[in-house]
This record gives sequence, C-alpha cells and structure tokens, in this order.
Amino acid sequence: MAGWERLQETVQFELVQRGEEGCKIDGFADKLAAAGDDEIKLMQVYNELMELTIAEDFPYEEPSSLEEIHRLRPEGPRKLHAEWSEAEWRDKFYGAWLGRSVGCALGKPLEYWDYLYGKDGRPGWENIELWFRGADAWPITGYTPGHSRAEAEYGLGLSDWTYASTQETIKFMESDDDIRYTVLGLMLLEQKGLDWDSWDIGKLWHKHLTYAQVCTAETQSYMNFAQETSHLHGEKPADWLVRQERVRMHLNPYREWIGAAIRADGLAYGAAGYPELAAELGWRDASFSHVKNGIYGEMFNAAMISAAFAEQNNERILEIGLSEIPSTSRLASDVLRGIDIAQKAKSERELVSKIWDTFSHYDAVHTNNNAALVAASLVYGGNDFEKAVVTSVYGGMDTDCNGATVGSIMGAKLGASVLPASWIEPLHDTLYADLPGFHPIAISECAERSYQVFLKIRGELDGKS
Repeated sequence: MAGWERLQETVQFELVQRGEEGCKIDGFADKLAAAGDDEIKLMQVYNELMELTIAEDFPYEEPSSLEEIHRLRPEGPRKLHAEWSEAEWRDKFYGAWLGRSVGCALGKPLEYWDYLYGKDGRPGWENIELWFRGADAWPITGYTPGHSRAEAEYGLGLSDWTYASTQETIKFMESDDDIRYTVLGLMLLEQKGLDWDSWDIGKLWHKHLTYAQVCTAETQSYMNFAQETSHLHGEKPADWLVRQERVRMHLNPYREWIGAAIRADGLAYGAAGYPELAAELGWRDASFSHVKNGIYGEMFNAAMISAAFAEQNNERILEIGLSEIPSTSRLASDVLRGIDIAQKAKSERELVSKIWDTFSHYDAVHTNNNAALVAASLVYGGNDFEKAVVTSVYGGMDTDCNGATVGSIMGAKLGASVLPASWIEPLHDTLYADLPGFHPIAISECAERSYQVFLKIRGELDGKS
C-alpha cells in the first residue's frame, strides 16, 4: 500500500521528512537508490528510517500532545473581549466566508507545478508575474486570467482542476478542498458541538469524502483509518490512541505538510474570539493526520482566525497565533522570519522573492514555508484586503491555500460590508462544495450557520465561567 505516491516516492519523501525532524540520515540515500523499485527492500529502508531517533543537537523541541504543546507555548490572551452588535458579528462571519472564497478562487488556477515549484530556473512567484503580465493584467487586481502570452513564450499553464475560477468564467466559488474542509468543520460543530475528537474526524471523512477528494497526508490517513476500523461496527475502539498513531504515521511522510492548516477555518469560526479553544479544536482535527509542525500549522491558523473576529491589528493577530504553538518549534521560528522579511520589504516583489529564497528547502506544500508567506502577507497587507490576499497568492507555492487563509483572516477582521465589490460580486454569493446540502449553497447561509454555532458555543462557555 503506497497511497498518494508510489512506494519509491513515498520512501524518498520519508527520507526528507526524517531529516527535517532532526534525524541523522547519512547513507540512506544510497540505501534507497540500491532498493530500486523492489517493494520489500523499500519497506526495509522505510522501517529503518522510522526507527531513527532525533539527534541530541537538534535545536527544536516539538511535541504533538496538547499538554506538551501548552507547556512550550508563550503567554497569550486565551480569550478576547469583543463588543459587536448582532449585525456586526454577522458581517464578520460573512466576511470570513467570502474572504476565504475570494483567496481560494484567485489562487486555484495557479495551484500548478509552474507556480508551486518554479520552472526553467524561474521561481514560482516570477512565473505568476509573467502569467499576469502576459494577460495584460499586471498588477493583480482581479481573478486569474484563463489565457496569457506566457503560454507560448514561457510554456506556462494553469491547473487542470480549474473549471470555473478564471477571470473569464468565474460565477461562483467552485468546489475545492480548501472550502470543503471549512464546510466539514461547520458540519462537525453543528452535529457534535465541542464533544468530539480525532476519531470523529475519521468517521466524518469516510462518510462525506471520497478517496479522490483527499490529498497527501489526508490520503494516507484516510486509507490507514480504513485499516484500523470496522466497516460494520462504528464505535470507537478502546485503544484508539494507539491506532491513531498508526493512522497518522504509517507511510505518511506528508505529516508536516499543509493539509491540516487548511482545515482550521470552519472550527475557528465557531470559536470566534476564543483563540485558545480554536487552537485546541485545530489540534484535535490535525492530530488525525499530522504531527508536530503539521499540527501547529492548524493551531496557528485557527488561533489567528479566531482572534481576527476581535482584534484589528494584523501583527497582534500573528502574535496571538504564535502564542498557541511551541516557541521551540521550527514553525514559530519560520513565521518570525516571515514577519521580519515583511517588515523590511519595500515591495511585494522583494517580499515574495525573499520568502521563496529563504524557505526553498521545504516542499512547496509544506506547512512552514506557506505559513511564513501567510504571516508576511498579513504584515505587508495591513488593513488592505486586496493587498494582503494578492501578496499571499503572488508568492507562489500553495497559492489557493495561502490566499484562502489570508482572505479568511482579513474577511473576519474587516467584515463583508467593506470587502471590494470587484472581488465579491463575481461569486454571486454561491458555493459548490461537493458535499450533501452544500452543492450549491449560498455563502451567506454558511456564514449564518457558523454564526449560530458560535452563539451556541459562546453560551456554553459563558455558562461555565
């Protein structure tokens, strides 16, 4: 069983992952090459990699348990005070859903090899610039053009998964995993409130997601969960925590990639103004498929999104996000570097170039490099919705994920009523999520349902205090 990739590529990714986690991997590249495509030999190499321990001189401490994460997090406001009217709260929830949709739709056509990894020696951000210039649409002030002279001049293209998100075709928010997980988060909170754990995530996915709708770490954990559960008997096994470790670890070298970070929003909306709770919900969700920085990525995003409903300063929002993850982690270090780059950058081009060069050692869909770009875009964008979202997409790498996260934060902070009509109107308040009851659905209805979930959770929390 390989899953997202063939076994040879999976073990190659695991080799990289073990090195990033702080293990000494000298000699393993030769072992992998010698194994060729022999699956027995490949699994021998894989098992050896999994037995490695973290080197004593590794400068980071990165636990996956919530208790240990809390031990290593900085001081921070675990609950924020916000006095908005009912209309203002509703405007913020609608803004968050719209902002996420806008950023996702802008980046969706660009989620393509040319912009993820670069091409012909050019970084991804430069290819994005070439595409928009070749369509006479530079600087970016609207959705991605469907055609460009860069096709013929540079051999650039757009994602094959894009059907209705280009400038010429967009009429709604088309189905995308970055929005689908937001819907699933809403569904989970509607059905279970705060009474759920990582087991419930697996059951939710198996009920509502097809195998074709999951990627990388989600693919591996989706398959592993099927191996650890009974199709006929749906109860949680008594040894779930042991099984959970196999679900998120077995043949899953993507366990620190961005997949969990994009799943934060629907949960964080329900915990608006409660960043500690939002981060905990992110931890529960991420723990199904990720470890360490993969978990922190969702906790960081969840805390920021939650904080954006109450806080108006982007740098403060970032501080609150960082206050919910270990200060001893690679993610915290990388986010701080991203913030520093943004504070010193004199232009969007300088910012994205420096981010790309600084974090090029990560895969294009890793958690850390994309989080650094998100942080830099928020700092550079300030209160300008378009500037923040465009910068996050212009940077390349995982364009739709980053645009969606920045759009969600900015939309929650600013509210729908002040978001630019040129970005909002093409969506026609419509979402297609490829999920029952949400295909199609009004984006405003999703926002109202998130608001109602928030009211219920807030009432429960206030009743306990």
